[in-house]
Amino acid sequence: MNQMDRMKELVELLNRAGRAYYQEDREIMSNLEYDALYDELVELEGQTGVTLSNSPTIHVGYEVVSELVKEEHSSPMLSLDKTKDVDALAAWLGDQKGLLSWKMDGLTVVLTYNHGELEKAVTRGNGEIGEVITNNAKTFKNIPQRIPYQGELVIRGEAVIKYSDFDKINAAIEDVDARYKNPRNLCSGTVRQLNNQITAERNVHFFAFNLVEVEDVDFHNSVKRRFEWLTELGFDVVEYVEVTEATIRDAVKAYAARIEKNDFPSDGLVLIYDDVAYGKSLGNTAKFPRDSIAFKWADELAVTHLQYIEWSPSRTGLINPVAVFDPVELEGTTVSRASMHNISILESFELGVGDEITVYKANMIIPQVAENKTRSGTVPIPEHCPACGAPTEIRQIRDGRALYCTNDYCSAKKIKLFTHFVSRNAMNIDGLSEATLERFVEEGFVNDLYDLYRLEPYRMQITVLDGFGDRSYENLIQAVDASRTTTLSRFLYGLGIANIGVATAKLICKQFHNDLDAICHAPVEDFTEIEGVGEIIAESVVAYFQNPDNLHRIEELRKELTFEQEVVEEGNQTLEGLTFVITGAVHHFANRDEVKALIEAKGGKVTGSVTSKTNYLINNDVTSNSSKNKKAKELNIPILSEEDFLALMENGVPQEV
Repeated sequence: MNQMDRMKELVELLNRAGRAYYQEDREIMSNLEYDALYDELVELEGQTGVTLSNSPTIHVGYEVVSELVKEEHSSPMLSLDKTKDVDALAAWLGDQKGLLSWKMDGLTVVLTYNHGELEKAVTRGNGEIGEVITNNAKTFKNIPQRIPYQGELVIRGEAVIKYSDFDKINAAIEDVDARYKNPRNLCSGTVRQLNNQITAERNVHFFAFNLVEVEDVDFHNSVKRRFEWLTELGFDVVEYVEVTEATIRDAVKAYAARIEKNDFPSDGLVLIYDDVAYGKSLGNTAKFPRDSIAFKWADELAVTHLQYIEWSPSRTGLINPVAVFDPVELEGTTVSRASMHNISILESFELGVGDEITVYKANMIIPQVAENKTRSGTVPIPEHCPACGAPTEIRQIRDGRALYCTNDYCSAKKIKLFTHFVSRNAMNIDGLSEATLERFVEEGFVNDLYDLYRLEPYRMQITVLDGFGDRSYENLIQAVDASRTTTLSRFLYGLGIANIGVATAKLICKQFHNDLDAICHAPVEDFTEIEGVGEIIAESVVAYFQNPDNLHRIEELRKELTFEQEVVEEGNQTLEGLTFVITGAVHHFANRDEVKALIEAKGGKVTGSVTSKTNYLINNDVTSNSSKNKKAKELNIPILSEEDFLALMENGVPQEV
């Protein structure tokens, strides 16, 4: 392959990895792999003198894809040049003084204050255009709502979620497969939420790292003095130390020693000249400012040998490969395991038992396989599930292939079904965590969903379990009994039927007038008459009710439950026959679910996509160019702000609609 072809290949691969990372909050390659490929591309561009138009070396970030309002930054937000060599860092600093700080690993946010009030918050986006997240930023745990400075102040910083908060959030998610991969992904999704209540609950912190605009304040030409001033205003700034060429090596060592115990995610350090005028005089390259540079940790590699691949079944049937190797010391700790994520990644390393491999810790924390020097490729893909022994199959998922168990009654999947059934939006049974359900299954107390309502014979065995006692048992039984009276839509959702979410369950129950027998025996065409239910969903519902085991489960559950009617405002169905779509942030309601509940109570329907059957699109950003707005305009469907919607509710729907 010639140099130009290799450059094209690298550009495509790096851009694909960038899109996954920035737009979809997932990773298709490790930081180590990305850095190596990026450095190779830079070297080739230097050798050939050619930079391709879509090269990641000249483009910063990727277009945002959320429906948040977008806004152009007053000045481009460039990324930083980087090095992994401490000596190169010292040479870059030269005879200047600098400030060395953590390079936080979260989401960059720009804050604007005017007249002492937080006026606006915008994400970095693609470096030129970001997303407006002002309502969310106001819920950050450490952002001052008012400051004494009355002029315009624009600062940049990083929104991050602590490891301790990240662990608590994941621990509360009973479905292991639904847990977040890392704090950066969680923070990215949290900061860009359409419901800022969710943002508030996740303890986002903001650390300022750059003062962009301010008037009539003398900082004596010092970045340090800028940081001190921001601290005086109540902002947390990135932790920093003053360094010179003589002291920077020891400073880097001191930061490195704290990585393991640091509660905030970071992916390196940032060095900036303290002399503001000097830094500005250097200007920028097309991609990087010249007044600062990033230091990336030089990954410590260790050579070891693969012992075996452990196949770990999940609650959804996904079976994850985990490399188990001879223990080695990395970054001060002993490691012996590293996730291989999926079949595609596993096969790319051509692993075999006894192979000599190199391993490292991504960002000095997460164990990863870097290279397989032997490449014997002898690790077999299991043909049977390690949990239940049923046949496995390989399925295509996004950019790779993954292994799944084909048994609908796999013990791992059973726990998943139990967990879903007792969840808040389903039967809402408190006290039945995934761990408790797993224990009950192991002990033989429950084998099917209806057994949850027949625990009395096992009272003695349950009360002597670790963590249980008479009081815990009584609390559990009270929660179980409280769930005996429920709505049919909650029950239907709790059954775990493929493609049936909370909203679809409600639509089905409404269509069949809360008649469970009618739902169980309806043909496919009856379901496809429901707005938002297509052929695939209808077929999956009918297939579920055609399974004798499922019908038996339903009949046994009906013996234990009482279904109450959904609350409907009879005689006040002002929205009867109308279909709405709701998008974007809301201000007069707690969240979009509250708007939906009001519409449904008035006899209307709420669907997720704009079609020719939609009567109104509710979007506070009436003039935006979002996909839903564009579709509504194409179909001549009215777009309502919340105020428009409330006026419609008060004044009534026009007769021509």
